Amino acid sequence: MSRPVPNPGILDIAPYTPGKSPVAEPGRKVFKLSANETPFGPSPHAIAAYKGAADHLEDYPEGTSRVLREAIGRAYGLDPDRIICGAGSDEILNLLAHTYLSPGDEAIATTYGFLVYPIATMANGAKLVIAEEKDFTCDVDAILAKVSPNTKLVWLANPNNPTGTYVPFDEVKRLRANLPEHVILVLDGAYADYVSKNDYESGIELVSTTDNTVVTRTFSKIHGLAALRIGWMFGPAAIVDAMNRIRGPFNTSVPAQLAAVAAIEDTAHVEMSRSFTEQWRGWLTEEFTKLGLTVTPSVCNFVLIHFPTRKGKTAADADAFLTKRGLVLRALNNYGLPDALRMTIGTEEANRLVVDAVADFMAQK
Repeated sequence: MSRPVPNPGILDIAPYTPGKSPVAEPGRKVFKLSANETPFGPSPHAIAAYKGAADHLEDYPEGTSRVLREAIGRAYGLDPDRIICGAGSDEILNLLAHTYLSPGDEAIATTYGFLVYPIATMANGAKLVIAEEKDFTCDVDAILAKVSPNTKLVWLANPNNPTGTYVPFDEVKRLRANLPEHVILVLDGAYADYVSKNDYESGIELVSTTDNTVVTRTFSKIHGLAALRIGWMFGPAAIVDAMNRIRGPFNTSVPAQLAAVAAIEDTAHVEMSRSFTEQWRGWLTEEFTKLGLTVTPSVCNFVLIHFPTRKGKTAADADAFLTKRGLVLRALNNYGLPDALRMTIGTEEANRLVVDAVADFMAQK
């Protein structure tokens, strides 16, 4: 009996698996630290803007997210005509793949790259090629060694989720300079707002000076608008024009647009979140290290904690122990990191509870 058959590559895709739902022992307060959500929520101005849009929900959005593109342009000194907005940066990554990848093409990602990259690549019949990382960090030479005549895209999350590591801007520029001109370098800057390193730059400068580089950003992280699904990309005019031809005409809602405008203009809220994150990221790294665990150096709003492989002390054992206490971290088996847990930096209370719980776990006989 015949039945509809999906396009080649679709059934080879491993579906994206979000963090688990919190289930704790009775009476325990639950802290969800598995999805890299800000503990502060969005700017109060963003909430007010969102509520203010409720009086006109019968109206379609303006089809190009003009108000938001102009606000992003003002914030970063960019040409709004070279900005495209989407339902989270995930939609934009998929639009890029749909626009530029076909069966027989290749796209390159690093070992522990964001899980949307294989989905976006394989959904268009292209092949994902993996470049090995070095110390959980992108290796530019490894990427360049994987380039072939079929390469059309390079996916680079900078900084990277789930490792928290970053590539200095000089290395990003070296990567771009040595890629063929027809290859698009996609710099995924979902966590760029958290980075304070002097040798880091999100890549906007490269987009301004090349015809084959794009930068994607999101409002889901430091701006706290994950529920509204809103993101954006800055790119060359020709790439933005091509993507707009297949973008849905009303792909971002009015409430999401207006909340994002208010969020990007509330620089004090962003700076508060960045400063808090930096302080507690350092504290958590130091405390976990004191417990004999290895923490990959992070510049993001999360830390990657490596556990022993011996029975009773594994990441899976730790995950079960913490979950019973209402502390929900992210297991990373689907990233190929079964020996590690990723912890979102939470409130002071949550951070201290996790350290105390991990200490109790490690002290068990």
